[in-house]
Amino acid sequence: MSKLVTIYGGSGFVGRYVARRLAKDGWRVRVAVRRPNEAMHVRPYGAVGQVEPVFCNIRDDDSVRAVMQSADAVVNCVGTFEHKGRNNFDAVQHEGAERIAQIAAEQNVGQLVHVSSIGADAEAESLYSKTKALGEEGVLRHFPNAVILRPSVIFGPEDGFFNRFAGMTRFGPVLPVVGGDTKMQTVYVDDVAKAAAMGAEGKAAAGIYELGGPEVHSFRELMQLMLGVVRRRRLIVNIPFGIARIMAFFMEIGQTLSLGIIPAMITRDQVKTLKHDNIVAEGAKGFADLGIHPVAVEAVLPDYLWRFRPAGQYAAIQESASNLRSE
Repeated sequence: MSKLVTIYGGSGFVGRYVARRLAKDGWRVRVAVRRPNEAMHVRPYGAVGQVEPVFCNIRDDDSVRAVMQSADAVVNCVGTFEHKGRNNFDAVQHEGAERIAQIAAEQNVGQLVHVSSIGADAEAESLYSKTKALGEEGVLRHFPNAVILRPSVIFGPEDGFFNRFAGMTRFGPVLPVVGGDTKMQTVYVDDVAKAAAMGAEGKAAAGIYELGGPEVHSFRELMQLMLGVVRRRRLIVNIPFGIARIMAFFMEIGQTLSLGIIPAMITRDQVKTLKHDNIVAEGAKGFADLGIHPVAVEAVLPDYLWRFRPAGQYAAIQESASNLRSE
């Protein structure tokens, strides 16, 4: 019988790629999510019945335990950018991660993969980074042989990074950024999924792996790459951290007063995170230790950012036509 993997957050940005890879490798995949009816897009990743969305609330022991029954491997892809509410940083990234690891140990699950992030630090100023670190500590406390993945900023067709800023280019001549000089080692989502699949299949040694792409860019350089792909000229304006904190404060108030209808474009916690480089630490285990050759950002962006070009899918045709010379 095929092995069974439970993927918490398996319908999200990273989780869906992990689910697809493991389904292709013949695993039965249980996708544990809060809203199974909104996760039906994962079912075609395998044969009929091979990939199934199921309800799970990672804040509840019984819920986590129920969807883990008979699992040979567990992958936790759940994360959040919410600092308030029931599904806040601590509830999801710290307590939720530890709960999954504790129950996995109780049920003698063979392999546990936990997706964290570069910058995880229990002493960090950012609550996001702090809870990521506390989650890692909780995972290792209960499941010492876990594989922990720390990706840098992840990109891919469904990302909330390049898609967001590419969308902003449609509305004016200026593109504002916070932390323009901050270094990032953007990593392709399917490369992260490869590493997670290896961990679930027992092909990766236990430990922490920092995952970054083949090149390091500043935030500003990444925006310049994006602008080149979407064929738009915009003035990139770097907002100082002090001003960004004030702006974020009022945006958060607006989000609260609107009951979440108007989301904050940036939060104070994100400003704190952007103060620090997001790159693989020297000497850290990474893709090379897994035998994975990461894909460069330049090779992937045109595949999904073309829709932000002024002429959309017809941009290449227009550019080709403009090169024609009348005889």
